[in-house]
Amino acid sequence: MDRPRLLRRLQAVRAHSLALSEPLSAEDCALQSMPDASPVKWHLAHTSWFFETLVLAPNAAGYRAFNERFGFLFNSYYEALGPRHPRPQRGMLSRPALSEVLDYRRHVDAALCEFVEAGDEAALRSAAALIELGLQHEQQHQELIVTDVKHLLSLNPLQPAYLADDAARGAGVATAATPPLRWLGFDGALVDIGHQGDGFAFDNETPRHRVWLQPFELANRPVSCGDYMEFMADGGYRRPELWLSDGWAWVQANAATAPMYWRAEREGGPWTQFTLSGERPVAPAEPVCHVNLYEAAAYAQWAGARLPTEAEWEAAVAAQAPPPSATTAPKALADHLHPAPITDGPGLLQADSAVWQWTRSAYEPYPGFRPLAGAVGEYNGKFMVAQSVLRGGSCASPAGHVRASYRNFFPAAARWQFSGLRLARDGA
Repeated sequence: MDRPRLLRRLQAVRAHSLALSEPLSAEDCALQSMPDASPVKWHLAHTSWFFETLVLAPNAAGYRAFNERFGFLFNSYYEALGPRHPRPQRGMLSRPALSEVLDYRRHVDAALCEFVEAGDEAALRSAAALIELGLQHEQQHQELIVTDVKHLLSLNPLQPAYLADDAARGAGVATAATPPLRWLGFDGALVDIGHQGDGFAFDNETPRHRVWLQPFELANRPVSCGDYMEFMADGGYRRPELWLSDGWAWVQANAATAPMYWRAEREGGPWTQFTLSGERPVAPAEPVCHVNLYEAAAYAQWAGARLPTEAEWEAAVAAQAPPPSATTAPKALADHLHPAPITDGPGLLQADSAVWQWTRSAYEPYPGFRPLAGAVGEYNGKFMVAQSVLRGGSCASPAGHVRASYRNFFPAAARWQFSGLRLARDGA
């Protein structure tokens, strides 16, 4: 057991969650903008509760809970661990104050560091897998902090910026040229998909198994904002023949006319979009983001294409791209702000760094899937219904979470995540 390495990783991940909250006021951290989002204060407390409940309490000798009542407030969905405060009402938790939540984190961090540095060797080895799961879990919540804060700030009439240092990063973006869309062909084959190797993977990425693929083609780049504006100009949101039945019902119920966070002072544009660095013009060369599965499928229908299956996407990335970087170092805050413009190059462009890419694959268990034992068995398996898979990664995804086998998943109507699309079509 490499205790110093584990300690450094633990401290880096835990510190990064706090860094994400630093540009925010205590009031920002307490608000919940919709039932699908959570207050930043709740994210900071829940990730601490996870370590306290699943790692420290059963493994660290003499550990004393910070507040026994916090289990009810900060349990998310673990039925095996008891009742919990309703998710849609997390924004009503004015108490504990942010300062007390930060005290809670310091209490848990001190105990975690002591356990990793000087705890019983056998106990630490027994808890090692849960510590790693806790770190990966916290990194997932770091991505949620970014997307939840964006939704929250977008509702403020003042259109406040989370970070206002993005001017240089955005210079020239509005006029950058979009690389041409090219089709990359892949032969039909029996391929293996799912996690392989010794690195971390969530249980939903396993077991590795074989899938038969017919010949297919995948677009070399994601759909851009400029592409999507052509769909909109051609009446994309007014043509029911392009939409899945549930999608058309969603368009009508929500009066949808554009991706989330886009707006125009008059019909037909020019379009602007709210970003974490404030309002700015929509840049045609950026990948379109904050679209849901319905919008992605409608665009694909309009373009005479389709969305890929998750097996096609994984096989294509495995064949085309070098393995993603194994770094787990936290990203700088500015790297979470917005997808970068698409620049030309060989192979699949922006497969893992700009926007999550919708697939037409239902989020279901792989053949032979078995949930983990104990409460952590509820982590993924029980959500394998009525959701669709997204692949890749986004500007908000933590370092180390980008790999070909990673399976993100959301309901078809969700679009507050950095979600976009890449086209596919049948091969010859």
